[in-house]
Amino acid sequence: MSAPAEAVDRPSAGQLDLEQFHELFGQVSTWRRGGRDQGRGGLDQLTPARVAAAAREVQTGRQVSMGLPLDLAAAPDNPSPPVHHMTGLADVPVGSGALRFATDYIGMNVHGDTHTHVDALCHVAYDALLYGGVPAGTLTSAGAGALAIDLAGAGLVGRGVLLDIPRARGTPWLEPGDHVTTEDLQQAEIAQDVRVRPGDILCVRVGHCRRRNQMGAWDVADSRAGLHPEAMRFLAERQVAVLGSDGNNDTAPSAVADVPYPVHVLAVNAMGLHLVDYLHLEELGELCQELGRWSFFCLIAPLRLAAGTGSPVNPIAVL
Repeated sequence: MSAPAEAVDRPSAGQLDLEQFHELFGQVSTWRRGGRDQGRGGLDQLTPARVAAAAREVQTGRQVSMGLPLDLAAAPDNPSPPVHHMTGLADVPVGSGALRFATDYIGMNVHGDTHTHVDALCHVAYDALLYGGVPAGTLTSAGAGALAIDLAGAGLVGRGVLLDIPRARGTPWLEPGDHVTTEDLQQAEIAQDVRVRPGDILCVRVGHCRRRNQMGAWDVADSRAGLHPEAMRFLAERQVAVLGSDGNNDTAPSAVADVPYPVHVLAVNAMGLHLVDYLHLEELGELCQELGRWSFFCLIAPLRLAAGTGSPVNPIAVL
C-alpha cells in the first residue's frame, strides 16, 4: 500500500431526500424488465457462457480466501459473537476401541458486522415488498416463503473484479462516514486497468478490515464507510450480477434521510443482487497488485438453507 496522498478535491457525495431516493430506485430497478425471471434477479447475469469465460481467468492457479475468520470474541461491532464448543473430545474417554471422532458445534447469526455473509433476495423488505414486488408477508417465523438463499444454492460463480478504492486514492482505508462514489469506481478502473463487465461479481474495497485490525473495533452501526447510493447507477449500467464489499456496503450515517441502508435497498430490493457483506480483501488486493491484474475466477457457495435470509460464506478467488 502506498503512503497516503495529499488531499485532493473530489466530487462531493451529497445527501438525497426521499423523493430523490425513490426516483433513483425506479431508475436502477430491474422489476419486470426484459423478461427477467423475477425470482432470480442478478443470477440471470451468471449465464453458462459467462461462467465458462470466467474460468479462463485462472492463469496461475493461486487461491485466496475472501472470508473473514469467525470472530468468537465480543466487541462493539460483535455484540453476539458466534458460539463454538466441542461436542466430542478425543482426550475424553467415550467408549472402547481405538477409533475416536472429534466433533463440534457452531451457532451464529447469519447477518452481522464481523463475519462474511451473503444476503438473500428476501433479506430486504421496503414499503412492504421484497424484490420484484413479492409481498413481505411471505416472510414468517418459519422463514422465507420466497426468494430464500437456496435460490443461490448452486453457487455464485463468475468473473470477479476487485476495485480497490483506498489504493486508487493513495490511502490505507476510507474513514468511517466516507462514501465510494461513481467517480471513485471509474477512477479505480483506470488506475487498475480493468473494466467491470456485465455478469461480473464486483468486490469493492473500502479498507474496513485493515482499519479495524490496526485501530481496533468500533460501533459500526453509526459510523462506517460504504457506497453512496448514486454509485448504484454504475452497477446498473454495467449489469453487475453480485456486489460485495469489505464493509457492509452501506455508509453510516446514511446519505438518505429515513432510509438507514439505502444501498441494501437498491441492491437487493430494487436490482435483485445477492449482496456480500464484510469480505476480507487485503490478501486478494496484495496478490492482484503482485500479478498486475484485478480480475479473477470467483466462487461463493452459500449453505442450502431452504428458508434462509442469507448464509455465512467463504468466497474463493482463483487467479
